Amino acid sequence: MTARPNRSKADQDPAEWLPPSADALCRYGAERTATKLRRGLAVNEMERDRPLDIAAGCGGTDVEFTPAP
Repeated sequence: MTARPNRSKADQDPAEWLPPSADALCRYGAERTATKLRRGLAVNEMERDRPLDIAAGCGGTDVEFTPAP
């Protein structure tokens, strides 16, 4: 990721920001979900629904994670 998209993202969640590259959506959605699961972080309804929308178009993308200690 370049600095420009990273700056535009800031601290926004997937309901507010998505990678500009369509090719990156599945990876971003899976990694964002894995991070939330790994850390046991709470999500609001919009944070939950947007990654599900992304995943629906990803066909077989697995989310793998190990819970943080």
